Amino acid sequence: MKSIYRRLIIIPLILGLSIVFSACVKKSPPPLRTELLPVDGNPFVSFRILLKVGSAHDPIGKEGLCYLTLSMLANGGSQTLSYKEIQNKFYPMAASLRVQVDKEMSVFTGTIHIDNLEKYYQILKEMLLNPGFREEDFIRLKTNQLNFLEKTLVNNMDEQFGQEILNLMLYEDHPYGHHEAGTVESVRKLTLEDVKNFYRTHFVQGNIIIGLAGGYPADFPDKVVADFSQLPEGETPQLQLPPPRQPQGLEIMIAEKKTPATAISMGFPIQITKADDDFFALWIAQAHFGEHRQHLSWLFQKIREERGQNYGDYAYIEHFVQGRDKFPEPNHCRQQQYFSIWIRPLANSNRHFVLRQAIRELKKLVEEGVPAERFELAREYLLNYTKLYAQTLGERLGWQMDSHYYGYEDFLAEVQKRLPKITHEQVNQAVRKYLNFENMYIAIITEDAQSLKEALVANTPSPITYANPNMPPEILQEDLIIQNFPLKVNPDKIWIVPATAFFQRVGLPR
Repeated sequence: MKSIYRRLIIIPLILGLSIVFSACVKKSPPPLRTELLPVDGNPFVSFRILLKVGSAHDPIGKEGLCYLTLSMLANGGSQTLSYKEIQNKFYPMAASLRVQVDKEMSVFTGTIHIDNLEKYYQILKEMLLNPGFREEDFIRLKTNQLNFLEKTLVNNMDEQFGQEILNLMLYEDHPYGHHEAGTVESVRKLTLEDVKNFYRTHFVQGNIIIGLAGGYPADFPDKVVADFSQLPEGETPQLQLPPPRQPQGLEIMIAEKKTPATAISMGFPIQITKADDDFFALWIAQAHFGEHRQHLSWLFQKIREERGQNYGDYAYIEHFVQGRDKFPEPNHCRQQQYFSIWIRPLANSNRHFVLRQAIRELKKLVEEGVPAERFELAREYLLNYTKLYAQTLGERLGWQMDSHYYGYEDFLAEVQKRLPKITHEQVNQAVRKYLNFENMYIAIITEDAQSLKEALVANTPSPITYANPNMPPEILQEDLIIQNFPLKVNPDKIWIVPATAFFQRVGLPR
């Protein structure tokens, strides 16, 4: 009995001491990470300094702070050089430092000839590690940010405007649910001290991945790591994101403004990213249905080529940002993604018809799948098109970073291994699993919004008008079906809002 009693005392004592010891042991901070792509003999060096922080890390009430802070680094002075002096030094080197801010990551990019590497790096290093945070830079960049939100985006960028309204609908009450540049209300309140605090909090070693590609000297990466190791230790925890709200039926937001053309964006959240096996099968369906700026994509053929309605019509199974030419830009990785259709501006008179047509084509895709002959075409296209994604040093480096984010050694190589093994039925199964045509958020930029709302609610026939009087009979016959295609629109889920009301504050201006 005594021995049992002793064990009962000793075991908790050991456990208690273990807990105390564990609490006293300081966890090692995450080291600076690097992504290196040396290319012997290449006369260029490409930098990608990635920060694992984006607009979703903006404090509540200070939306746009990440964007403004990183703009101060890329477009402001260092402690030793003013922004004008930096520009004067960059110009003869044909150099620049750019920044892109997304929801969960941001990246500074620049490419320089090896002859100017040391001079360029000394300036880049000072800009990122010893920013000047001058009042004049703060005022200039904050004013630019406000002008973009209040004027440029709303008045001159209807296509992007529609996509940003769709983002607000997709992610209402969610960390993704504001523009990267914030809102007019929040940006006006930002102070230079807010910027300095955000930099001190998030520009730390554990958040940074140093990317280098090209013909840099063998000892150059160690030099960069040593310099960036002067930053404080620490890491911003990965965001724990709530699931986005799924639309209930067709939820329509109409931004009303005086415009001769209507822009439409629609979509819904999907539970899939590049990290998932099903992504590759669904990607083939996207390539068939609406690959970005590809003439043989189905929506493009039906809306533009057959009917001449606009410049282009596309679909995406993840957030898409166009980079060089028409290829996707890397370093926009996210934990959560969405499916979307982008209808580029078309005549106001045909807006109802084309909205019907796009949803009808999506319905056919879900119910009938990808046609067999189109499956082979789309798969072969993707196999060859993705070989062109990484033509520059910066692109190769960016895709290498994205590969590791999603758990691959080389995502583009994975494409070449996986796509040939995917069957037609696997593609159609993925379509049925992830896509739908009944529950969607729809953002529309147009004028005379009330008449469109009434027509949508009443399911009024919407005959199309053509400049060409000699349209093929088979097209005209299909038009009769499309113009009466029923859309189930709940009058309580369609809102008309003045275009100028958007981006004033967080959320949708219902």
